[in-house]
Amino acid sequence: MQMLLGEALARGARMARPGEFTERAFHNGKLDLAQAEAVADLISSASSAAARGALRSLQGAFSDAVKALDRLVLDLRVFVEAAMDFPEEEVDFLSEGQVGQRLARIHEAFSNLIENSQQGILLRDGITVALVGEPNVGKSSLLNALSGDERAIVTDVPGTTRDLVHADLSIDGLPVQLVDTAGLRETADLVEIEGVRRARDQASRADLVVLVVDDRTAADAADCRVLAELLQPPLSLEPGRIIRIRNKVDLSGAAAGMLRRNGDDGSAGVVEVRVSARQGMGIDALKTLIKARVGYAAEGAAFTARRRHLEALDQGLMALERAEALIAEGIPGELIAEELREVHRALGSIVGEVTADDLLGEIFASFCIGK
Repeated sequence: MQMLLGEALARGARMARPGEFTERAFHNGKLDLAQAEAVADLISSASSAAARGALRSLQGAFSDAVKALDRLVLDLRVFVEAAMDFPEEEVDFLSEGQVGQRLARIHEAFSNLIENSQQGILLRDGITVALVGEPNVGKSSLLNALSGDERAIVTDVPGTTRDLVHADLSIDGLPVQLVDTAGLRETADLVEIEGVRRARDQASRADLVVLVVDDRTAADAADCRVLAELLQPPLSLEPGRIIRIRNKVDLSGAAAGMLRRNGDDGSAGVVEVRVSARQGMGIDALKTLIKARVGYAAEGAAFTARRRHLEALDQGLMALERAEALIAEGIPGELIAEELREVHRALGSIVGEVTADDLLGEIFASFCIGK
């Protein structure tokens, strides 16, 4: 094969660039930019749900939603700019309230598309979940129970896990990368010190941190010890990123499942899950809580999306809200029209109607060779 390839190159052929065939399809109008990106998403999909979402994006589901919203914006731009260009018609669109009503409908459509795009990003990118806690609380057993595989070594010896152990799984189509970490404790062992440092680093970067404690210990005392270790020096661990797990209910005698208890300040609503990682009790409740914390709904993920799409939608929505504020203040139409142009430009960047060459190069460079 190498000899054949070498002969073809010698006769004038050249190696295809990454993403070249898809890029040609884009430039020749066969695909828009969101569809072209879906080709790469389909190839790299980490679950069957992600593959189906990428296929729907490739078939135009996401692009159609963007273009429908774009059409609403364009129609409003035509109305506003026509009123400015033909003042002899004496159409006071501000007093008629048509612009405000149309903006409200566009705002609702924007919000729905942003919500669906957030689901699409979760479907494409997935999340990282770090398992943290003191030694011998069952983090490795929990990783094995969630992944359905014996990925981590489990012993009764504290400090067995000293490095990061990864496992990939899918929760109703949501790709999840689990990371088991070294137990957090004071130690003079140089290897274990490095393991603790990596555990803290992983916790700072993970989308969710699962704080595992032994159900046979006092809840507040165990949480305080682990969080004090994690937060020195301070890490950015918002309460919404932390899931509290009380493991080993098979030894404590407590019932497995989700429960609420009062927080340290007496407020109600702190959610915990009691599990037995070794016996698999409470694992489904934990999976349900993981999905809820990141806002994932399997039935709502109609297509895959990328973070640049969400950024463009956010920019468009901000411009739309500025236009709404101008309407409320009775500002002349020229400024409103300019904000609507910004909305239109943001939507166009998603499907490639308004796209810088450097962005195109970056997108197609991420493809595999040729494709």
